[in-house]
Amino acid sequence: MKKFPTILMSLLLVGVGFMTSAFADTSDRYSNQKVVYHINYDDAKKQSSTLRNIQNHINAVGADNLDIKVVMHGNGLSLLIKPEALTNVPKFKTANASQEMVQKIDQLKMQGVDFNVCANTIKGRGVDVERDLYDAKPDDVVPSGVAELAYLQSQGYLYLRP
Repeated sequence: MKKFPTILMSLLLVGVGFMTSAFADTSDRYSNQKVVYHINYDDAKKQSSTLRNIQNHINAVGADNLDIKVVMHGNGLSLLIKPEALTNVPKFKTANASQEMVQKIDQLKMQGVDFNVCANTIKGRGVDVERDLYDAKPDDVVPSGVAELAYLQSQGYLYLRP
């Protein structure tokens, strides 16, 4: 009867060992990935959730195993619109580049995520890249958001739109 607790403890430890080994190393499961995330909506909660999904993706696969691009067009550009710039761009209802959002963006950029913006949206909505957008440079502008999505998919990028 005294052996029962010892056997039970041994079985418990073996079970815990199996569970932790199943979750310990995902690098064997996931190889290099090329992914494009599509944002064309202005909902700040949904945009924040998408950035969290991207971070979770990096956590699972590893930044060294990922090439991630975020392509924004239309209302999705609100992710980078500075709150103080909203008066400059009246065709946008929201400016979601809050302090919390830019911290998430910075964190992702430090891990190699590229954020691209649509030139058609910039032109059509009167956006000044350097004045109105958070941390956007002329090199971040692509000719067309939709065409960029198709181009990246033709280059082997997997398309995600959370």
